[in-house]
Amino acid sequence: MARFTERAWQDTATLRRRILDLPFNQELTAGTLSRERFQTYMIQDALYLEAYSRTLAIASARSPEPDAMVQFARASEEALVVERALHGSVFEQFGVSPAEAAATEPSPTCAGYTNFLLATAQTGTYAELVAAILPCFWIYWEVGHHISDRAAAENPYQAWIDTYSDKAFEESVEAVIAITDRAAAATTDGDRERMMQAFRRSTRYEWMFWDAAYRLEGWPVPMD
Repeated sequence: MARFTERAWQDTATLRRRILDLPFNQELTAGTLSRERFQTYMIQDALYLEAYSRTLAIASARSPEPDAMVQFARASEEALVVERALHGSVFEQFGVSPAEAAATEPSPTCAGYTNFLLATAQTGTYAELVAAILPCFWIYWEVGHHISDRAAAENPYQAWIDTYSDKAFEESVEAVIAITDRAAAATTDGDRERMMQAFRRSTRYEWMFWDAAYRLEGWPVPMD
Protein backbone atom coordinates (compact mmCIF):
# COMPACT_ATOMS: atom_id res chain seq x y z
CA MET A 1 0.00 0.00 0.00
CA ALA A 2 1.33 3.42 -0.97
CA ARG A 3 2.39 5.79 1.75
CA PHE A 4 0.00 8.61 2.61
CA THR A 5 2.33 11.28 1.26
CA GLU A 6 2.77 9.42 -2.04
CA ARG A 7 -0.99 9.33 -2.49
CA ALA A 8 -1.41 12.98 -1.48
CA TRP A 9 1.35 14.11 -3.85
CA GLN A 10 -0.19 12.19 -6.74
CA ASP A 11 -3.68 13.41 -5.85
CA THR A 12 -2.58 17.06 -6.13
CA ALA A 13 -0.36 16.67 -9.22
CA THR A 14 -2.58 18.73 -11.54
CA LEU A 15 -2.90 21.60 -9.09
CA ARG A 16 0.83 21.58 -8.38
CA ARG A 17 1.51 21.82 -12.10
CA ARG A 18 -0.76 24.85 -12.18
CA ILE A 19 1.28 26.40 -9.38
CA LEU A 20 4.46 26.08 -11.44
CA ASP A 21 2.63 27.59 -14.43
CA LEU A 22 1.29 30.62 -12.55
CA PRO A 23 2.34 33.96 -14.09
CA PHE A 24 3.97 34.92 -10.78
CA ASN A 25 6.33 31.94 -10.82
CA GLN A 26 6.94 32.10 -14.57
CA GLU A 27 7.93 35.75 -14.35
CA LEU A 28 9.96 35.21 -11.19
CA THR A 29 11.91 32.52 -13.06
CA ALA A 30 12.57 34.92 -15.94
CA GLY A 31 13.48 37.74 -13.56
CA THR A 32 10.75 39.92 -15.09
CA LEU A 33 8.28 39.89 -12.19
CA SER A 34 7.33 43.45 -11.29
CA ARG A 35 8.77 44.99 -8.16
CA GLU A 36 5.27 45.83 -6.90
CA ARG A 37 4.08 42.23 -7.18
CA PHE A 38 7.16 40.87 -5.43
CA GLN A 39 6.86 43.47 -2.68
CA THR A 40 3.22 42.49 -2.18
CA TYR A 41 4.15 38.83 -2.03
CA MET A 42 6.96 39.32 0.48
CA ILE A 43 4.88 41.47 2.83
CA GLN A 44 2.04 38.94 2.79
CA ASP A 45 4.54 36.10 3.21
CA ALA A 46 5.94 37.76 6.33
CA LEU A 47 2.41 37.98 7.75
CA TYR A 48 1.76 34.36 6.82
CA LEU A 49 4.95 33.12 8.45
CA GLU A 50 4.02 34.58 11.83
CA ALA A 51 0.89 32.43 11.88
CA TYR A 52 2.71 29.45 10.35
CA SER A 53 5.33 29.65 13.10
CA ARG A 54 2.55 29.49 15.71
CA THR A 55 1.05 26.51 13.91
CA LEU A 56 4.39 24.70 13.92
CA ALA A 57 4.83 25.44 17.62
CA ILE A 58 1.42 23.89 18.33
CA ALA A 59 2.37 20.84 16.25
CA SER A 60 5.51 20.50 18.34
CA ALA A 61 3.51 20.63 21.57
CA ARG A 62 0.95 18.12 20.31
CA SER A 63 3.38 15.62 18.81
CA PRO A 64 3.59 12.19 20.47
CA GLU A 65 7.14 11.78 19.13
CA PRO A 66 10.17 13.55 20.66
CA ASP A 67 11.90 13.71 17.27
CA ALA A 68 8.87 15.40 15.70
CA MET A 69 8.67 17.79 18.65
CA VAL A 70 12.23 18.89 17.97
CA GLN A 71 11.68 19.13 14.21
CA PHE A 72 8.59 21.32 14.50
CA ALA A 73 10.11 23.47 17.26
CA ARG A 74 13.16 24.16 15.09
CA ALA A 75 10.96 24.87 12.07
CA SER A 76 8.86 27.27 14.12
CA GLU A 77 12.00 29.18 15.12
CA GLU A 78 13.36 29.19 11.57
CA ALA A 79 10.08 30.52 10.21
CA LEU A 80 10.67 33.62 12.31
CA VAL A 81 14.45 33.93 12.54
CA VAL A 82 15.80 32.67 9.21
CA GLU A 83 12.89 33.83 7.10
CA ARG A 84 12.83 37.21 8.87
CA ALA A 85 16.46 37.70 7.89
CA LEU A 86 15.57 36.92 4.25
CA HIS A 87 12.60 39.26 4.36
CA GLY A 88 14.69 41.99 5.96
CA SER A 89 17.31 41.88 3.23
CA VAL A 90 14.70 41.64 0.50
CA PHE A 91 12.67 44.50 1.98
CA GLU A 92 15.79 46.66 1.94
CA GLN A 93 16.70 45.61 -1.59
CA PHE A 94 13.23 46.26 -2.98
CA GLY A 95 12.41 49.40 -1.05
CA VAL A 96 9.88 48.16 1.51
CA SER A 97 10.07 50.12 4.75
CA PRO A 98 9.44 48.40 8.10
CA ALA A 99 6.61 50.88 8.69
CA GLU A 100 4.95 49.95 5.39
CA ALA A 101 5.18 46.25 6.16
CA ALA A 102 3.84 46.74 9.69
CA ALA A 103 0.89 48.78 8.44
CA THR A 104 -0.23 46.18 5.91
CA GLU A 105 -3.05 43.84 6.87
CA PRO A 106 -3.30 40.23 5.67
CA SER A 107 -4.98 39.88 2.29
CA PRO A 108 -8.20 37.82 2.08
CA THR A 109 -6.17 34.84 0.85
CA CYS A 110 -3.49 35.20 3.53
CA ALA A 111 -6.14 35.54 6.23
CA GLY A 112 -8.03 32.52 4.94
CA TYR A 113 -4.94 30.32 4.77
CA THR A 114 -3.57 31.25 8.19
CA ASN A 115 -6.98 30.95 9.85
CA PHE A 116 -7.36 27.49 8.33
CA LEU A 117 -3.98 26.39 9.69
CA LEU A 118 -4.58 27.80 13.16
CA ALA A 119 -8.10 26.36 13.32
CA THR A 120 -6.77 22.94 12.31
CA ALA A 121 -4.08 23.24 14.98
CA GLN A 122 -6.72 23.91 17.62
CA THR A 123 -9.64 21.68 16.55
CA GLY A 124 -8.23 19.00 14.23
CA THR A 125 -6.35 15.84 15.12
CA TYR A 126 -2.57 15.84 15.24
CA ALA A 127 -2.55 13.84 11.99
CA GLU A 128 -4.76 16.43 10.27
CA LEU A 129 -2.47 19.17 11.50
CA VAL A 130 0.72 17.71 10.08
CA ALA A 131 -1.06 17.06 6.77
CA ALA A 132 -2.12 20.71 6.65
CA ILE A 133 1.41 21.87 7.47
CA LEU A 134 3.20 19.72 4.88
CA PRO A 135 2.23 21.43 1.58
CA CYS A 136 3.96 24.69 2.51
CA PHE A 137 7.20 22.80 3.03
CA TRP A 138 6.92 20.44 0.10
CA ILE A 139 5.49 22.76 -2.54
CA TYR A 140 8.03 25.49 -1.80
CA TRP A 141 10.77 22.90 -2.22
CA GLU A 142 9.28 21.85 -5.56
CA VAL A 143 8.84 25.43 -6.77
CA GLY A 144 12.30 26.43 -5.55
CA HIS A 145 13.98 23.59 -7.43
CA HIS A 146 11.88 24.08 -10.54
CA ILE A 147 12.76 27.76 -10.69
CA SER A 148 16.42 27.22 -9.76
CA ASP A 149 16.88 24.88 -12.72
CA ARG A 150 15.44 27.48 -15.12
CA ALA A 151 16.18 30.88 -13.60
CA ALA A 152 17.56 33.62 -15.79
CA ALA A 153 21.14 34.70 -15.18
CA GLU A 154 21.56 37.63 -12.75
CA ASN A 155 17.99 37.12 -11.58
CA PRO A 156 16.99 39.92 -9.16
CA TYR A 157 15.11 37.34 -7.10
CA GLN A 158 18.05 34.96 -6.71
CA ALA A 159 18.14 35.21 -2.90
CA TRP A 160 14.57 33.92 -2.71
CA ILE A 161 15.34 31.15 -5.21
CA ASP A 162 18.44 30.06 -3.29
CA THR A 163 16.53 29.84 0.00
CA TYR A 164 14.00 27.31 -1.28
CA SER A 165 16.38 25.22 -3.38
CA ASP A 166 18.91 24.88 -0.57
CA LYS A 167 19.94 21.41 0.62
CA ALA A 168 19.16 22.24 4.25
CA PHE A 169 15.59 23.14 3.31
CA GLU A 170 15.28 19.88 1.38
CA GLU A 171 16.28 17.95 4.50
CA SER A 172 13.57 19.72 6.51
CA VAL A 173 11.01 18.82 3.87
CA GLU A 174 12.02 15.16 3.96
CA ALA A 175 11.74 15.15 7.77
CA VAL A 176 8.18 16.53 7.69
CA ILE A 177 7.20 14.04 4.98
CA ALA A 178 8.39 11.21 7.24
CA ILE A 179 6.54 12.64 10.24
CA THR A 180 3.33 12.87 8.20
CA ASP A 181 3.61 9.27 7.04
CA ARG A 182 4.13 8.06 10.59
CA ALA A 183 1.10 10.03 11.76
CA ALA A 184 -0.99 8.56 8.93
CA ALA A 185 0.12 5.00 9.73
CA ALA A 186 -0.82 5.43 13.39
CA THR A 187 -4.36 6.72 12.87
CA THR A 188 -7.73 5.56 11.50
CA ASP A 189 -9.08 5.39 7.96
CA GLY A 190 -11.47 8.23 8.75
CA ASP A 191 -8.67 10.40 10.05
CA ARG A 192 -6.54 9.63 7.00
CA GLU A 193 -9.38 10.93 4.82
CA ARG A 194 -9.43 14.12 6.87
CA MET A 195 -5.67 14.31 6.44
CA MET A 196 -6.12 14.15 2.67
CA GLN A 197 -8.72 16.90 2.80
CA ALA A 198 -6.37 19.07 4.85
CA PHE A 199 -3.48 18.44 2.44
CA ARG A 200 -5.68 19.35 -0.52
CA ARG A 201 -6.95 22.50 1.17
CA SER A 202 -3.46 23.76 1.96
CA THR A 203 -2.35 22.98 -1.60
CA ARG A 204 -5.24 25.07 -2.93
CA TYR A 205 -4.22 27.91 -0.65
CA GLU A 206 -0.65 27.68 -1.94
CA TRP A 207 -1.94 28.27 -5.48
CA MET A 208 -4.15 31.10 -4.23
CA PHE A 209 -1.31 32.79 -2.35
CA TRP A 210 0.91 33.30 -5.40
CA ASP A 211 -2.07 34.20 -7.56
CA ALA A 212 -3.26 36.75 -4.99
CA ALA A 213 0.14 38.45 -4.94
CA TYR A 214 0.20 38.65 -8.73
CA ARG A 215 -3.28 40.22 -8.74
CA LEU A 216 -2.25 42.61 -5.94
CA GLU A 217 -5.24 41.31 -4.04
CA GLY A 218 -6.86 43.58 -1.50
CA TRP A 219 -10.10 43.65 0.45
CA PRO A 220 -13.06 44.62 -1.79
CA VAL A 221 -14.62 46.79 0.92
CA PRO A 222 -12.47 49.27 2.87
CA MET A 223 -12.78 49.56 6.63
CA ASP A 224 -12.89 53.37 6.61
